[in-house]
Amino acid sequence: MTRSLVLRTAGTNCDRETCEALRRAGSQVELVHIRELIDAPARLDAAELAVFPGGFSYGDDVAAGRVLGYEVRQHLAGAFDAFVARGGYVLGVCNGFQVLVDTGLLEPPAQRGARRRFALAPNASGHFECRWVCLRAEPSAVAWLEPGTLLPVPVAHGEGRFVPRSTAALEALRAAGQLALRYVAADGGQPRYPDNPNGSVDDVAGVCDPSGRVLGLMPHPERNISPWHHPRWTRQGPRAEGEGLTFYRRLVEAASGALV
Repeated sequence: MTRSLVLRTAGTNCDRETCEALRRAGSQVELVHIRELIDAPARLDAAELAVFPGGFSYGDDVAAGRVLGYEVRQHLAGAFDAFVARGGYVLGVCNGFQVLVDTGLLEPPAQRGARRRFALAPNASGHFECRWVCLRAEPSAVAWLEPGTLLPVPVAHGEGRFVPRSTAALEALRAAGQLALRYVAADGGQPRYPDNPNGSVDDVAGVCDPSGRVLGLMPHPERNISPWHHPRWTRQGPRAEGEGLTFYRRLVEAASGALV
């Protein structure tokens, strides 16, 4: 059975939902405080998947995900590099995505000291966005995401606007297969606000590392694991589960080696 670590700290508030999604997806789950992992990085050796859930780590007092990202960068960068190199998977959702951006885990190790190629900026709307949107999986390095799959999912963030450093940086990410998820209209068509809730450039909602084993996204799949989570569930016809559970199940299967 796939073993997952869900990493929390002060201000994390989506850890329980994430644990439940992973359990329903077939994983053995352990909720771990980041200080526990810093004290014993070898705990990663007993897992195949590590997840940074959403919330407001340390209250986002300095910037979104900045303090937790600093802790990981200073104390666990080598441990996570080794974890991914041996085939481990890392997921960051919302605040967890912000943490991954800050740590540099979405960049090739050789590029960690260089200027970041993208950032997550305040929403173009100028306010917190809490609504349902639709994502589309793009052809990317993330082998367990089927291109063209649509995923209705909620967002809840104030700083989620994907902004590349330059057009060249965006094209490099695209060429490396790192643009894994995009905002689309509910029917899969071209999005407008609020389909793209934060104004992300190129409608990017999720980014992976070049290996495809580290993925960050702003929306919350763990909030759509039940048929009754979607606000329009009465109009959607019979559904055995929410689409977010399929997302987590395929991730767990990939981490277990069941998906080739």
